[in-house]
Amino acid sequence: MFALVDGNNFYVSCERVFRPSLVGRPVIVLSNNDGCAIARSNEAKALGVRMGHPWFQCKDFERDHGLVALSANFALYGDMSERMMVVASSYAPRQEIYSIDESFLDFTGVPGDLVVMCRDMRARILQWVGIPCGVGIGPTKTLAKLANYISKTTERKPGSYPQKLGQVCHLGAISQDELHAVFAATDVGEVWGVGKRIGAQLREGGVSTVLDLVRLDASTVRRHFSVVLEKTVRELQGTQCIEVDDQPAPKQQIMVSRSFGHAVTKGRDLATAITEYTSRAAEKLRGQGSAAGAIVVFIRTSPFRKDDPQYSATVTVPLLRPTADSALLATSAIAGLRGIYKAGFKYAKAGVMLVDLQSTDMQQGELDFDALETPPGHDREVDQGVSGSALTCHQSGQRGRAKLMSAMDAVNGRYGRGSLKLAGAGLEIDRKGWAMKQERRTPQYTTCWGDIAVVRA
Repeated sequence: MFALVDGNNFYVSCERVFRPSLVGRPVIVLSNNDGCAIARSNEAKALGVRMGHPWFQCKDFERDHGLVALSANFALYGDMSERMMVVASSYAPRQEIYSIDESFLDFTGVPGDLVVMCRDMRARILQWVGIPCGVGIGPTKTLAKLANYISKTTERKPGSYPQKLGQVCHLGAISQDELHAVFAATDVGEVWGVGKRIGAQLREGGVSTVLDLVRLDASTVRRHFSVVLEKTVRELQGTQCIEVDDQPAPKQQIMVSRSFGHAVTKGRDLATAITEYTSRAAEKLRGQGSAAGAIVVFIRTSPFRKDDPQYSATVTVPLLRPTADSALLATSAIAGLRGIYKAGFKYAKAGVMLVDLQSTDMQQGELDFDALETPPGHDREVDQGVSGSALTCHQSGQRGRAKLMSAMDAVNGRYGRGSLKLAGAGLEIDRKGWAMKQERRTPQYTTCWGDIAVVRA
């Protein structure tokens, strides 16, 4: 048996832990640049606020219905997630952390009543961490995921499913007739692995509910759709096809991109932002023990500013040798930026993506004949922006550079992100032209000494 533990409206719930006055009120958390809703309380959902709803379209709810909008506080959410996962992991021998607010638990070989056990786990997470959770249990991961959806929907929409399936839903502990009734009441689009496009195709073929999907022949599904959907059908039918992965595979690509708080027109500001994004991507790359063989850089204007000239461009910069060195990656990224930057545009977003990833255990032994000199004729502002990002770093040995990167990660891990960074990323004053808007961010209660909540008698 598997269980999926999922924090309810996780970002909003994290905020409510430290601001109990938000309980019962419509609350949303906005994206990085205060652009759109990325988390909503049930009360906000009832007002009609959609996931991804642009803030400028729903800000009237703030005045008319008391909607509370907060900037994303990812340092807080990440720490609260870790606390929740630690508590959940104590209940099962294996855990797969699926996302910041979800984890699968493998209860194979664990004796006792799983519903009682999961209710105890849910209560402990609520008491120790403050996060309300939904728990779904099933003989496969797909059924556990579906059971989790049912557990949360039962609470949010009374009458949609039998009340006993609320909070903790065990699809393996109900009768076949009850299971089919639940399947018949659930839209096929709620199944894990059935996306919008596949869902539309299934509905066109008369498959509109989970029960319709379960009754299909798995082999026929494979012929008409894919082996992935075949596995989904078999999992819904009770055959385990997807294992719990307590050591998730490394990512095949790593992207960091942001919308700017203000329109950016200077090449120097773009270079500073690109260096910062590359540094963050490189840190993630080292965290999974990988090296990148190429880096993709992109910039674009805002399609919403109809009166402004529009421009977008992307470039892929291959590397002579795969690397996880922040300075080498930043140097390559800036070289790519030089090739696509055009003056006279109001840039709204930029980003980098590390691709062609491979394990650092693989070594490539060619001599490095790179000459990282600035080619003539390039934009001077961009070139000035890259100054300080170690253009001559290739002269140092790879082993020494790896130790330097490890030391930088250790310092940033101990004293906070950005304590040590590439000079090309600039100082705080250099970021004002492009830094994100976070005008509504709450304190980082659990990760910053200065923000720790004070209790007064």
